Amino acid sequence: MSDTIRWGILGTGKIARKFADGLKVLQDAKLMSIGSRTGSAAERFGAEFCVPHCHASYEALVADPEVEMIYVATPHSCHKENTLLALAAGKPVLCEKPFTINAREAEQVIAFAREKKVFLMEAMWTRCFPLMAKLRALLAAKVIGETRMLTADFGFWAEYHEEERLFNREFGGGALLDVGVYPISLASMIFGSPTRIVSLAHLGRTGVDEEGAILLSHAQGQMAVLSTAIRLETPHEAIILGTKGRIKIHSPWWRPTVMTLSREGVADEVMEFPPAGNGYEYEAAEAMNCLRAGKLESDVMPLNETLAVMKTMDAVRAQWGLKYPME
Repeated sequence: MSDTIRWGILGTGKIARKFADGLKVLQDAKLMSIGSRTGSAAERFGAEFCVPHCHASYEALVADPEVEMIYVATPHSCHKENTLLALAAGKPVLCEKPFTINAREAEQVIAFAREKKVFLMEAMWTRCFPLMAKLRALLAAKVIGETRMLTADFGFWAEYHEEERLFNREFGGGALLDVGVYPISLASMIFGSPTRIVSLAHLGRTGVDEEGAILLSHAQGQMAVLSTAIRLETPHEAIILGTKGRIKIHSPWWRPTVMTLSREGVADEVMEFPPAGNGYEYEAAEAMNCLRAGKLESDVMPLNETLAVMKTMDAVRAQWGLKYPME
């Protein structure tokens, strides 16, 4: 393993560009290769980010001997296929969230990674921010007493375009998999897997969830009250309530940089964690630290928890009657 880990990005869309920007602030990372379905797209991306190797296929990218780790940045309907391709080539993978379309796909990908003994991690970037590490420490120390409730939302307004990914069932469209995964993953981080799920959604003209409300109950009676949308702008706040206080992660909580600790009889404490770059550097750094340590998965975003979150979203969609064509 070299001092500088050489990355390849599979996909050339919006999220790929954000990740490439994030890598720029890491002195021990280099974007070496880009892979696209077309040579022209790869060349454009390569010119924009000064990438040495531009590949006209994903197969060529994963076969590139200069690539030590791959970030899968395609639409989530392609994650299973693309991740398996990289793992089969022996390349460690950081796969953009949601990990797959459903838990069945996630199980297959995780099982293959473990069989091949190749590192794999879901790119739930929120988990890797310094603020979240501090939050986990505060909750473990019971600074707000017993943690009992979470409220969190993630909704935004998207212009309606029937064929666009967000509104297209063929691509696993809808709010839940695109942004609802964030509050569900946060609830999982704090409380573990739910023991009961109650949810409602509005399914739009194309049959995908445009707004959804989710109530999770957990093993010790803790509750998570979550909402998600692609046709509504929500506050983008997360509040963790304990028996002796509360913690508010300020908007946008999913790119967490500021939180306020409130306790009775004590002045509010505001904690700020300005990011070094655009925030994507933290998930890249976590994956690289794992790789250097010889780990096959991350303690921050374990594969069993990734699978558990997918199972929760499967259960939510079952209540809504929402299935995707590939299922």
